[in-house]
Amino acid sequence: MKTNLSFRYIQVGDARRMIEIMGSPRFIYFPHPPTTLKAEKEFLRKAIEQRKQGQRFAYSILHNGKVIGSIGLYILHRRHCAEVGYFVDEAYWGRGIACEAVRYIEEIAFNELGIVRIELNIIKQNKASERVAIKCGYRKEGIGRRKLPLGGTYMDLSLIHI
Repeated sequence: MKTNLSFRYIQVGDARRMIEIMGSPRFIYFPHPPTTLKAEKEFLRKAIEQRKQGQRFAYSILHNGKVIGSIGLYILHRRHCAEVGYFVDEAYWGRGIACEAVRYIEEIAFNELGIVRIELNIIKQNKASERVAIKCGYRKEGIGRRKLPLGGTYMDLSLIHI
C-alpha cells in the first residue's frame, strides 16, 4: 500500500477531491471544512501564494496518482517552529498513510527549511490523529483549553510536539 504513495504540492484542481474527502460524515475533527467548490479553490489558491512567501507548504497525498489526503506545514511567527496538519480519506484510514506523510513533511521541515520544532494541535477527542503523532515520535506537551472554535463551541486541543 504505502509503496504506491507520492506527494506533490497541492493544486487548485484538487479542490473537488478535497471536498469529497472532507464531506464524509465521519470526518468530524476538521475545524473549517470547505462549504463550496469556490471556497475550496480560493483556499488552495491562498495556500499556493503562502508557499511562494515561505509561510505554508501544503501537499496532496496521492495513492496510485489519486488524491487521498493532504498534509501541510505552516511556519509560525517564530521562524524555527512550524505546525503540521493532515487528513486522509476514510477509505484509507488505518494503513499507515498519515505516519508516512508526517515523516515526509518532517524531512522537508528539518532538512530544507531549518525548522527545529514541529507542533500539532489535535482536538482531544481525535484519538486516531493523536496515535499517529505518538507513533511518529511526538510527545504530548499539554492541553490548550478552549483553543479552537468548532461547531458553536470551543474545543480543547492536545498540544503535541517533536
